[in-house]
Amino acid sequence: MESYFTVFKDESKLDINYLPPNLSHRETQLNLLTKFFQYATEVPGKMAQRALIVGKVGTGKTALAKIFGLRLMQRAQEKGISLRYVHVNCRERKGSLFMILQQVILDFYPHFPKRGYSSEELLQMLLQMLDEKNMFIILVLDELEALIQNEGADSIYKLTRIQESRLKAPQRLSLVCIIRELDCLDALDESTKSTLQRNIIFLEEYTKNQLRDILNSRVALAFRNGVVDEEVVNLIAEQAEKEHGNARYAIELLWRAGKYADASGLREVSPDCVRRASSSVYPTVQKDAVFSLELHEKLFLLGVARRFKQTNATYITMGEAEEAYYIVCEEYGEKPRGHTQLWKYVNNLSATDIIGAKVSEGGVRGKTTLIELPFIPAEELERELSRRLKVQ
Repeated sequence: MESYFTVFKDESKLDINYLPPNLSHRETQLNLLTKFFQYATEVPGKMAQRALIVGKVGTGKTALAKIFGLRLMQRAQEKGISLRYVHVNCRERKGSLFMILQQVILDFYPHFPKRGYSSEELLQMLLQMLDEKNMFIILVLDELEALIQNEGADSIYKLTRIQESRLKAPQRLSLVCIIRELDCLDALDESTKSTLQRNIIFLEEYTKNQLRDILNSRVALAFRNGVVDEEVVNLIAEQAEKEHGNARYAIELLWRAGKYADASGLREVSPDCVRRASSSVYPTVQKDAVFSLELHEKLFLLGVARRFKQTNATYITMGEAEEAYYIVCEEYGEKPRGHTQLWKYVNNLSATDIIGAKVSEGGVRGKTTLIELPFIPAEELERELSRRLKVQ
């Protein structure tokens, strides 16, 4: 019996969470970020730094921050400095400062009580813990938009000003914030905004040639020799360039093309495998964003998907979305959330480009929110959500 052949050598190197040893075409930005935080390993405690990483989906923001953190911690360790890099995704923590700080503290004390404190108390406790351990922390707030949308300027203000009241105490908490667009900072007061914008690192969209370099490095790590030729790499790079230079999309397309090759029993990844993979990937919607939603966000989105399956309209109203959500809740035996909470869901889903939302103009009586599915077919979204909700 013929053994199973796969084009992959190590497909984990194509996983969204894989961190490459070097970040192609981002060394300049990495060096700049390291310079911003040079004090942390030279004069720890003398100052607190803040930096902002700005770039669209797939430009390497998260990977840049994580590689920076690993290198900085290694340098600190060599100098005998106790420094911790902590990376928190604000969207995964529901845009809550309390949940963000809770995750940070649990990183130090896994059995710390999860209830009974305010976010202000947790922040004070964190600084006290750092003092007791004589430790410094670089806190990275990924997808900061979620925190701003959910709690406004207050939480950012607390984080940036907490150490000002400590007078001569060591400055132990520094921040790196990651956002897609600078516009999201418009909700902040001028003082807090200027503090965050002091050190900005912009990540431009990858070019076709840069995407080709990234893909070739992943091909060498993930695939058997000779199974992915330059024609295939070029085809994927061209498609990813059209999607705003999205390297994440390019890597996912490469992985899916490999899967189609395996499923077809091929000994190499063909251009047709890429075309088939492309038809099954919706690049501007982050799959991880959909799957990390909380239960009722998924239920609301499932209702939206089902509503769009029933109509040829470009938009549905907020009222129609709510009605569809109530039906889904009844089906899954869940008590529906109120209008205010559903409005927050719409803002969150819109901020992550899963749905589109805008205020109606002419043609609709009164003002209402109109919802669209701009990037992913309703049928596909319904199928994926239904499958996920079965195992939740």
